Amino acid sequence: MISIIMLVGFFALMTGIGLWGMGRTKTLGDFFLGGRTMGPWISAIAYGTSYFSAVLFIGFAGKQGWLFGLNALWIALGNCLIGAMGAWLVLARRTRRMTQNLDTMTMPEFLQERYGARHLKPLAAAIIFFFLLPYSASVFKGLGHLFEAVFHISYDVALLLMIGFTGIYLVLGGYFAIAMTDLIQGAVMFIGAIAMVLVVYSRGGSFITTLGQISQNYAAHIPPQAQPSLMTILSVVFMTSFGPWALPQMVQKFYAIKDEGMIKRATVVTTIFSAVIGFSAYLVGTSAHVFFTPDSLPKTASGAINFDLIVPLLLTRLLPELLLAVILLLVLSASMSTLSSLVLVSSSSVAIDLYPGRVEEGTGKDRSIAMMRFLSALFVIVSYFISRYQFDVIVTLMSLSWGAVAGSFGAAFIYGLFWKGATKAGAYAGMLSGLLAEILLFYLLGPAQSPLAASLAMLIPFAVLPLVSAFTQKPDKILLDRAYKGL
Repeated sequence: MISIIMLVGFFALMTGIGLWGMGRTKTLGDFFLGGRTMGPWISAIAYGTSYFSAVLFIGFAGKQGWLFGLNALWIALGNCLIGAMGAWLVLARRTRRMTQNLDTMTMPEFLQERYGARHLKPLAAAIIFFFLLPYSASVFKGLGHLFEAVFHISYDVALLLMIGFTGIYLVLGGYFAIAMTDLIQGAVMFIGAIAMVLVVYSRGGSFITTLGQISQNYAAHIPPQAQPSLMTILSVVFMTSFGPWALPQMVQKFYAIKDEGMIKRATVVTTIFSAVIGFSAYLVGTSAHVFFTPDSLPKTASGAINFDLIVPLLLTRLLPELLLAVILLLVLSASMSTLSSLVLVSSSSVAIDLYPGRVEEGTGKDRSIAMMRFLSALFVIVSYFISRYQFDVIVTLMSLSWGAVAGSFGAAFIYGLFWKGATKAGAYAGMLSGLLAEILLFYLLGPAQSPLAASLAMLIPFAVLPLVSAFTQKPDKILLDRAYKGL
C-alpha cells in the first residue's frame, strides 16, 4: 500500500511539472534546450539521471556484480571520473560555445554545420533514430517487468503506465519539464542509493564484513577460468565511461547550460552524484555473492542465470516495505529521465534535423513545436510496441545501440570541437568506419564480447578520421573562424 501511495504521488507531481513546463515553452529552443537557461544543479543532475537507468540498477549491476565481483567497482570509478567529471571538464565549455556560434541544437545539426557537409545531418539523424529508439524501448521493458514483480499487475498494464506518464510530462513540457523532474528524481536517486547500500550491507554484518564475504565467496562461486580477463574489464569500463562523450542525449546537457561560469559547479555536482549512484548500484550487485549461491540464483526456462532478477530478488528479500518503495521510485526516476532524454533526442532527429519548416519565423516555429510534440508522443507509442513485441531485429539493434551511436559520432564530434584540420571527408569516413566496425565486430566476436566490439568501434574512427583528413580538401576558413570564435 505504501508503494502505491508513493507511486501515485510521484506520477501526480511529474504531470504537474509537465503542465508547468508547457506554460514556459514558447519556441523550439525552449522545448529542446530549455532556452539554454539551465543552471548548474539542474544541468548536472540532468546529466547524471540520463546516464543511469533501470538498465544499470536491474540488469547491468546484477550481471557484472556476479561475474566481476568487486572488480565491478572499476566500472563505477570509470563512470565517475571519465564518463561524468571528464566529460564536463573536456567537452562542456567548447560544446556550449561552438553550438552557439554555429546556431545548432542537435548532434546532426552540429556535424553538418561544423564540417559544411549537407548530407551529414540526415545520416546522423538516421543513426540516432534506428539505434536510440530501440534502446529506449529496452528501458521501458525493464521497468515493465519490475512493476509486474512488485505490484503484481500484468506486464502490459505496467508498460502502458510507464509509457503514458513519461509521455505526458515530456510532450507537455519538453526539456524544461525533463530538467525539473530530473532534479526531483535525482534527489530520490541520491538518498535511495545510499540507503539501499547501508541496509543491504548491514544484513551481511557490516560494510567491511560484507566486502570480505564477497571477496571470499566470489573465488568459490566463479572458477578462475570463468572470471573475466583484464581486457574484458577494461572494455566494459571504456564502453560505459567514454561512450557517453558522444551520445546525443548526454551531450545535449552541455548545449542547454545557462553560461560557462556554471560549468565548474556542474562538474563537481555531476561527479559526486555519479560516484554515489554508480558505486551504490555495483556494491549491491556484488553483494549477491553473500546472499545467493550459484544453485539459488534465479534461472531462465533454459536453466541459464537470469541476471535481470538478481537485484530485484535481493532487494525484495532484504529491504523493509518503505525503503523498497523508495528504491522502486529510484529505479523509476533513473529510467524515466533516461527515457525522456532518449525520446526527445530521437524525435528531434526528425522534427529538427529533417523538418524543413524549422528555420522559418512566426508560424514556421509554431509548426516545429507542434511537430516535436507530435513526434515525441508518436515515438513513445512506438516504444510501447517495440517493448511489447520483441522482434528479433529490434533486439539486435538494442544490443548494438551504444557502440553504434558512440562509434559513429565520437571522433567526428570530438575532433570537430578541438581540431581545425578535421575535414568533411574525414568526418564521413570516421562516422561510417565506427558504425561498420561495430556491426562487423558484434557479429564476429559475438554478443558476449559486445563491450570489446563497442570499444574498438569507438577507437577505430580516431585513427581513420585524421588519416583521411590528411589527404582531403581542407575546411573553409570562414566556416572555421565562425565555429571557433572565442575558443
